[in-house]
Amino acid sequence: MLRRAAPILRADGEDLDLLLPADPPAVLDLIAPLGTPYPQPDTPGCALLLGEDTAAGPLLALAEQLLAGGSQVAFVLAAPTAGRLYGVDAARELTADVLLLTADGSAGLPLGEDPAALVDQALRALDADLLYTAASPGLSAAAVGAATLRGVRSWTAVGAELPCGTGLCLGCVLPVRDADGVSRLVRACTEGPVFDGARVRWGGLGTVPADVEGAGVIA
Repeated sequence: MLRRAAPILRADGEDLDLLLPADPPAVLDLIAPLGTPYPQPDTPGCALLLGEDTAAGPLLALAEQLLAGGSQVAFVLAAPTAGRLYGVDAARELTADVLLLTADGSAGLPLGEDPAALVDQALRALDADLLYTAASPGLSAAAVGAATLRGVRSWTAVGAELPCGTGLCLGCVLPVRDADGVSRLVRACTEGPVFDGARVRWGGLGTVPADVEGAGVIA
């Protein structure tokens, strides 16, 4: 991460409040970058990028990389309300395929109670072979489920609190299912935050499922 000015779009939550000093300017020491990035496809394809609220930010840079590699991209940008949509204009500069979803129906299509169906329709219409998400666990889980049923590979950035950012405190662990079928706890700040979406045990986020390797020791 370069030492440069970083504007804060909106102070939404305690963490961002702490970044707004009473007497600017302020200098912050950061540990970055953390974890793993979104992987690039081996060959050009068609990727659907699903972003929710300000979490959609990294998908804009990802889209530029995908386009540079010869892939096609499309966006689904979601938010509770129109004022919370992020990156709409920037996404439209990259592709004409930008679908907006809002929970209150104030922009685009209403998110509704079945986001998986909306994502499935988008995947089918685009004939997409990749899904990238940066969204809330509920929306990402629904999208990954739709992609998995359609045989589409998915990569998702799992949002998690990162107390230390180095992997030492184990405060950001989440359960994933490995290729051998065994579920293990991994750290979002080192092994993640980007994971194969089909590996994430979405229903177990924030918990230590009883069948996770080493669960008895942790308990």
